Formats: sequence, C-alpha cells, structure tokens
Amino acid sequence: MKMNKLFLFQWLLLLIFTKTSLIFSKPHKIPRLTPLIENIIQDHSNTFSSSTNDLPKEFETYYYKQTLDHFNYGPKSYSTFKQRYIISSKYWGGSNSSSPIFAYLGAESSIDRDPLGVGFLTDFAPQFKALLVYMEHRYYGESTPFKTMEEAVNDEDTRGYFNSAQAIADYAELLLHIKEKYSAKNSPIIVIGGSYGGMLASWFRMKYPHIALGALASSAPILYFDNITPQNGYYSVVSRDFKEASKSCYHTIRKSWAIIDKIASRKSGLSYLSRKFKTCSKLNDPFELKDYLDSMYSVVAQYNSPPSYPVTIVCGGIDGAPEGSHILDRIFAGIVAYRGTSSCYNMNPKPSETGLGWRWQTCRW
Repeated sequence: MKMNKLFLFQWLLLLIFTKTSLIFSKPHKIPRLTPLIENIIQDHSNTFSSSTNDLPKEFETYYYKQTLDHFNYGPKSYSTFKQRYIISSKYWGGSNSSSPIFAYLGAESSIDRDPLGVGFLTDFAPQFKALLVYMEHRYYGESTPFKTMEEAVNDEDTRGYFNSAQAIADYAELLLHIKEKYSAKNSPIIVIGGSYGGMLASWFRMKYPHIALGALASSAPILYFDNITPQNGYYSVVSRDFKEASKSCYHTIRKSWAIIDKIASRKSGLSYLSRKFKTCSKLNDPFELKDYLDSMYSVVAQYNSPPSYPVTIVCGGIDGAPEGSHILDRIFAGIVAYRGTSSCYNMNPKPSETGLGWRWQTCRW
C-alpha cells in the first residue's frame, strides 16, 4: 500500500509540472511592482468572490492562534495573532487512507478568492482524495497581527515581523496543527503557490522537507534577485511582447520616453503634460506619468492572454490614432483604448493593502 502511494505521488508530481498553465485562473504578481500595478492587479482579483462568506459550503473557515515570532525569545516573541485558513474535506479520503493534503500558500493578498481562483487544487482533489488547505499570509486579509497594514508597516517594530521566513514558519506550524487536528499523521503534504506564493512553496520544501513531500512553484521567479538575474530581464520580455504585436507601436513607445522628459524640462511643461494626458491632479514630476505608462505596459504584457489580448488593445489605440498625430497623442490613445474613456486618469492612486505590504516586502519602503 505504501509503495502504491509513493508511485501515485511520483505521478502526481509529474502531472503538477505538466499542468502549470492550467493552474491559476487569476492574475499573480511579480517581484517588482509599482503601486499602480499592485492596484490594477487587485482590481482584476476583485472579479472573484469578495469574501469567504461567498464560498460554497464545502469550504470552512478557521482561525489558528499563531506565533508572532518563530525565531527569537524576547517578550514580544511570545505574542500571538489569529491566522485565517480555509479547509475543504469534500474529497478527502480520510486519515486511515493516508490521502494527501494539498496546501495552498497564500501570498500578498487575502485568501478570500483563492479557493475559487486557484483551479489546480479542486481539479485534482477528487483523483487523489485530497484534503484542501488554503492558508493566509501574515499581515494580509484577516491574518493581521496589528490593527491595519498601514500602521504595521509604518512602525519599525511591527514591520520587523513581516517577512517570508516568518511566513513559511507560520505555514509549517499551522500544517502540523492541521495534521494533528485531522489525525492525518500519514498524509503527505504538497505545498502549492503561484508567483511569490510559488517562491514560498519552493523555500518551504527546502527548509521544511520533513513536513512537505513536494512543492509546486508556478510562475515563481525564485532567482529574480539582484546580482543573480539581470534586472532588465522582465522588461526585455515586456518589450518583446509589444514588438511582436506591432513594431510601429513598439517604436512609438520607445520614442515617447525622451519626449516626455524633454517637455517636462520646459517651463510649464508639467502643466502641458497634465492637460495632454488628462491627469486627475497636476503632475509634480515626469516620473508620475512615466510610472503610470510603465505600469500599464507591464500589466498588459504580463496578462496578455485570450480572448482580449490587452497588448493588442493598447497597440490598436496607438497605431489607430489619426495619421499625423503627435507621438504623445498616440500614447494617450493607447491609454484610452485600454482604460476606457474617462474624465481624468489617476496617476497617483492610493496604495491598497497589497500595495502597502508588497512595497515593504520588496524593499521599496
């Protein structure tokens, strides 16, 4: 029986790595994002259920009394907080069958939408009679050790507990609790995550191999760090996407950066750009406009999938501008094509919870 289970899990891991393109039906993030991208992605994610109250009854929400600091022994280290997790035992074969546990590692957002947005777990649970577990990352959603994200990251003391090492230690402690709670001593665990969550899954498997039999790290840039991977790697792919969609669009965008800087350097140049791009508030620096455009181009390239193909939409607006249009008019036409007609365009959106937390986690605070 044990040999059969081992054989099945070898096939499971093979299936995992051949199905990665089907795993996630919601957008996930990359290591370096601007607040605008974070907010746009958050908007995309909000198309899924808005809270755990909207989940089917098979998904049950629980709270675990989690340790604040897993690595030190100061007085504050013994503090605790409520960590949210969601379980579905609909397909589980039970503790006596040694059926597996599929553990989804939450990333830089709440887990409200994850049970419905992450298809892999529910797709394969019936086949492997798996217990499904979705765990929320500390500081996000309802798993907040302190009052709000804003308060937490603005305090040097409290944001010190906000890191990946503490997060995967949370998951380790919580998974051991779940195995005990469900008398699942012999149930092997596969940890699963996407993008940052995938990085957590790979690190979890390396640091806690006695807890996780395997890990699925989907779209996980585990080597995307300074002095390891060229930092233009991401933008080279974005550029390639636009060049493949339309060379004229690509060249228009490339030329626009220098033109924006040149106009901004003139007297009243920022006022001119504010009017040209219908900004909701006057630009204080050309970076605000360039950051907005950078974010838009990055988002549409990262999520350039059917049926909409947003890169094609942006380039359709740029290339479709009236003949003889100024380059900046073409760029603005691309904004309108993608974002829709609006009375103004907000170049300085207020960061979301994800935006605030992710800014700290990516060392941009």
